Amino acid sequence: MSKQSPLPVPFGQIAFSVGDALRAGIGPERLRRRDLVAPIHGVRAPVGVPVGPIEAVAAVLRPGQRFSHVTAARIWGAPLPRTYRDDETVHVSSSTEVAMRRVGVVGHRSPAPDVRESPSGPVSSPADTWFECASMLSVADLVALGDHMVGRNELATLDDLAAAVRPGSRGARTARAALDRIRVGAESAMETHLRLAVVDAGFPEPALNIDVRGDDGAFLGRVDMAWQEHRIALEYDGDHHRERETFRNDQRRSNGFTVNGWLVIHATAVDLARPAVLFERLRRAFAERAGRTRRA
Repeated sequence: MSKQSPLPVPFGQIAFSVGDALRAGIGPERLRRRDLVAPIHGVRAPVGVPVGPIEAVAAVLRPGQRFSHVTAARIWGAPLPRTYRDDETVHVSSSTEVAMRRVGVVGHRSPAPDVRESPSGPVSSPADTWFECASMLSVADLVALGDHMVGRNELATLDDLAAAVRPGSRGARTARAALDRIRVGAESAMETHLRLAVVDAGFPEPALNIDVRGDDGAFLGRVDMAWQEHRIALEYDGDHHRERETFRNDQRRSNGFTVNGWLVIHATAVDLARPAVLFERLRRAFAERAGRTRRA
């Protein structure tokens, strides 16, 4: 059997469209060799090169097309509910009259006011991505998405999100409801959902991810949520808090908070799913601090 000729750069390292390969002079026979796979119709990739759905579709995007909706959110590293995290469907929006039609692709037709370039290809801007997702997500999940966009990576501002809302469009009502609850400072979707649950239960809005110092000015730690005037902190403990070293650090830090008169309440995913016990702890904490204020 004759030795297979190597593909020219960059075809030997990436997913590529059959059309691009033919235009580059690679013959149809070479494209049928066993050292290539076809992740989707019209796309080839060298065996061993990892190609996900987004990379495969990127090879056949046409001018005026971009990744959008929850696919764009994934590209921006934004949190999504499990339904969409595990879904490999790719969303592509076209600013032209023709929407993409492919197996595994949901094609949309919509204007592209702000298209960005990413390692995955053209993608809706963070603010436009947020609004596109308003037609697919609940208010709470859209708040979590918005918190990410205005968060530590500063992908967008609250003004950017507000400007992205198109009145009369599908999802505009959900977007406006979410916009009022998005806050700068949240650092995870679970923190956002915990904050929303606490506020919906009637507690005051907490400050988010603040540095706490003791009476002597020493740094005690950074807390997820805090009511500083009451010296009450609420921490969301994800799975990483179960690790031994993290647990020890948490214990040492909690001791410093306690010495300085702070009440630190810890919550987990179980508390978020069934929050009655957590709310009771918070009510007792606020009642205790209110009693101290009256006695003072």
